[in-house]
Amino acid sequence: MRLFENADYSLVSSRRIGYVISGTLLAVSIISLLVRGLALGIDFRGGYEFVVGNVGDVQTVDVRAALSGPLGSQPEVKTYGETSLLIRASRAEDDEASTTEVQNLILSTIQEEFPGSNPEIEKTSVVGPRFAEDLRQGAIYAVFGALAVIFLYILVRFEWRYSVGAVAALMHDVTITLGLFSILAGVVPFSLQIDQGIIAAFLTIVGYSLNDTVVVFDRVREYVNLFKTESFPTIVNKSINATLSRTVVTSVTTLIVVTVLFVFGGEVLRGFSFALIFGVIVGTYSSVFVASPTIVELHRRLEQPA
Repeated sequence: MRLFENADYSLVSSRRIGYVISGTLLAVSIISLLVRGLALGIDFRGGYEFVVGNVGDVQTVDVRAALSGPLGSQPEVKTYGETSLLIRASRAEDDEASTTEVQNLILSTIQEEFPGSNPEIEKTSVVGPRFAEDLRQGAIYAVFGALAVIFLYILVRFEWRYSVGAVAALMHDVTITLGLFSILAGVVPFSLQIDQGIIAAFLTIVGYSLNDTVVVFDRVREYVNLFKTESFPTIVNKSINATLSRTVVTSVTTLIVVTVLFVFGGEVLRGFSFALIFGVIVGTYSSVFVASPTIVELHRRLEQPA
């Protein structure tokens, strides 16, 4: 059964409402990124990450306080699964302590401060500051490189105005999602630190949003030749309505999958799946209210009045 099979909504004529919504979200996101910044994982700032099991019934705030002195800085301590702790500690560039020494320091401190516990290391991850800097630069290059390739792809397949619309929508999606991570970091009960997995989620969001946008653009190109007497905004509106059923059904089914991943995927995948959930929503919105209105505005300004 097709939903919205005979849709006839005036979406393009209501694009200014979308401008207000998008402008507000972008402003809030940029302000939060400038003021609060992002919580970078050890992949991008360097440090130690340990999963410590068999700790008994201890509170994360007590473990954090106990480890602050021995480690020289306040570590991040979160519950991991049902019986383990995830401990992240920063690592200075001139820090010569070995991983084994840090492990033993954490284990001995927990055992001394919390009698009855018998902690053991279940997982270890260590990233040096120089390597973290290389990863950070590589992640930035990956995102902007993907945007550049997408611009060229749309330019070859359609024309430059469509490239501008597609890239505007993608930058809109990435900026707002990053802003959400900045706003909610430390507020929600799961980690929103930016690591390699989250970068993969952002690239997935870019691909998903682009797919939605290209479907609409392809229908616009088809309708331009089919309805030659119609105005360009009317053609774009027809195209959006014609693809609305496909867009909604695809987005809803994708949301079901990533929501299941968020609920049952465990602590490690929670940030990744959260990014996908929000990314699917904002990506679906941007293909209708950012990418399509952008090409309408460019057409109106450069060729004919809307």
